[in-house]
This record gives sequence, structure tokens and C-alpha cells, in this order.
Amino acid sequence: MKSDYEARIDELERRLDLAEQSAVAPSAAATEEPYESGSTMTSSGRDNSFNPAIGVTLQGQAWSYGNDPDDYYIPGFPLAGEAGLAPEGLSLAETEISMSASVDDKFMAMLTVPIAVEDGETEVELEEAWVETLALPAGLSVRMGRFFADVGYLNTKHFHAWDFADQPLVYQAFLGNQYIDDGLQFRWLAPTDFYLEFSGEVLRGDRYPSGGAARSGVGSGTFSVQTGGDIGFSNSWLFGLSWIGAEADKRESGPEDEPLVFSGDTNIYIADFVWKWAPFGNSRERNFKFQGEYMWRNEDGIYSIFDGLELPWDQNQQGWYAQAIFQPIPRWRFGVRYDHLSGASTDLAFIDTPLYYLGPNPKRYSAMVDWSNSEFSRLRFQYEYDYSSEANDQQFALQYIFSIGAHGAHSF
Repeated sequence: MKSDYEARIDELERRLDLAEQSAVAPSAAATEEPYESGSTMTSSGRDNSFNPAIGVTLQGQAWSYGNDPDDYYIPGFPLAGEAGLAPEGLSLAETEISMSASVDDKFMAMLTVPIAVEDGETEVELEEAWVETLALPAGLSVRMGRFFADVGYLNTKHFHAWDFADQPLVYQAFLGNQYIDDGLQFRWLAPTDFYLEFSGEVLRGDRYPSGGAARSGVGSGTFSVQTGGDIGFSNSWLFGLSWIGAEADKRESGPEDEPLVFSGDTNIYIADFVWKWAPFGNSRERNFKFQGEYMWRNEDGIYSIFDGLELPWDQNQQGWYAQAIFQPIPRWRFGVRYDHLSGASTDLAFIDTPLYYLGPNPKRYSAMVDWSNSEFSRLRFQYEYDYSSEANDQQFALQYIFSIGAHGAHSF
């Protein structure tokens, strides 16, 4: 028995020596062999430090409505962009392909391409395509390209990172679900003991709530400030204020066959707050999150409605939502959300259009439960009681989200 053990130990030591030699040999070869001019290839292999991280997120859904979803609209709040109800029945949601990498020591780049099926046809979109600086001094950074506008809390979150299967009513009505545009973004992280960051953007103005690339293609701008911190070991918070100033040049909303066309100015002010709790920072076991956002909007201009009739429009509207998500045990989360919109009464000239509003205020109650086997897979059930349209509705949803490949951590 002793000789048998000694033989096994000798064999293990021999294998360990071979493994160490194999690990050292490529490293030594890479050190001794110079790079070819203008290339990252060595005689022993390739430098992978700048290879892109590629990931794919697969999403599907099944929605059931009590009313006809084709008749859905929010009186007084014409919908545009990606706002509105998801298709009834079984359907694919966005299949998202993302790539990101360091370009060099001064820049990084990001590309996100969602693939969606609309009216039976496959459509490939360009959601994000930006380059960002890495080495500017004094906490400054610049982003160039197409990106989610840095306003509010939910606007910068990808579809698969939402806590519910749809966006709150105020995001649908005021931002067309999410505000994405082309332009420049400037950020400054203040050198303070607590988190404090300022952001400003100059945008083309092609997308809702702007439109038509007014002002020679500089039709929109934003500004925001965020601050936050930790309280003890278990609690953290984030608070933000944002502003969007946009000029619309023949912006379309409402039904596609008879769109409402708006030209004028839009100003949106946003306040957001998030509180997170996890015992001693361990969110894998238990955690709780509360978040809410309030938006106030003024639009001043002219709406062109049926047969080219032009009517003045000057409206102040507001909306908000509040939601809470609780994970009592690993993998299982439970959430509730309340949405609310309000606005002023509109002129009788807008009757029989989605712009005509006399109340009551649109609102919606939502509840969801989801199960995540890991951070790469999630199954969700959601129920909503919707008071936002002319007829109240009960809505049910099933959703799956699966990610493969590289997938970066989500922001706070």
C-alpha cells in the first residue's frame, strides 16, 4: 500500500511539473518574440486584450388582453415611438446582439442591434452605436454616436433589465417608451466623497419626444445630475434630476393611418429616486428595491389633425410611477407597480382624436413574479389592471429572458 501511494504521488508530481512547464513556455515565447510592425500577432499566438465581448439576449412573450389591443390609446396622450401594447398571443420580443470592447487605451466602443418581428416581418434596428473616451482628465468623459439619453432612471436600461415586461405609462406617453437619439454626451464625475455626476447632451432630435431633426440637426438637448451613497452596510440610494428640451418639426404620433403632426417646443422635467436594501450587501440571498419617477411636460406649438386642420396646442401634463421589488429567497422576486397620468382638459376642436382629454386620469396597477435560475435566465408572469384607455382592461403576460455570451453588469 505504501509503495502504491508513493507511485501515485510521483505521478501527480510529474503531471504538475508538465503543467507548469506548459504554462511558462507560451509566456516566455511571447516575451522573447517581438510584435510584427502594425500587428498584434506574435509568433506564438494573438493578443486578445482588445477582442470584443459579444453577447446575445433571447426574449419571448405571450400577452392576453380583455379588449382589442389594436383599439388601445391613452386619451390626451398620443403614443409614438415604441409605445403601446405588445402583440397579443405568442411572439418574440427583441433578440438583442451586443458587442463592446476597448478600441485602444483612449477609447471604448459599444454596439447593440435588436432584431424584432413586427407585422410578420423581421426588422433589424440599430439601438446603440457609440464610442466613449477613457482617458480624459478630471473625471470627464465624452460619448459620441447613438445612445440612450441620460435622463431619468429607467431610460438607460435595456429591455432585458426591466423589472416588468413593459414600461410605465409615463415613459410610454412622454418618451415613446425610451428616448434614443444620435449626438454627443458629456459627463463629469465630481471629486467628492459621495457620488455626484453631471451629464449634458446635444442630440440630433430625430426621435420622440423630438422629431424632424429641427435646428439643422441639433433639435434636442438634455441635462441631468445624479447623487447617491450608502447608508451602513445594507442600504444604498440614488437621486436624480433631468431636463429634456426638444424642438419638433412635423413630429408624428397617434394612429399610423391618420397621424397627428406636431411642430413646436417640448420641455420635460424628471425627478427619480431609487432605494436598495440587501443584508450586508449580499443581494443574492435577499434584497428589496423601491423606485419611483415623476415627470412634468409642457408642449407649446401647433397640431395638424384631420384634413390638414391646424390647431394651437399649449398643454402642461404630468405623470409618475412607483414600484417595489422584493426577493425573499434566492431566485424568486415579487413586484408591484402603480402608474398615473394627469393633464388639463383640451379644446372641443380635438374631439374624436387621441388628443381629446376630459379625464378621469389614466392609471394602471401591475403585479409580477419572476424566477431566475441564474443571472443569465429569467421567467416572469405579470398581471395588470389597466384604467388608462377608454375601457378598463385586464392584461396577462408570460415572458422569458435568456442571455448567452458576454454580458456586462447592469448599472445601479
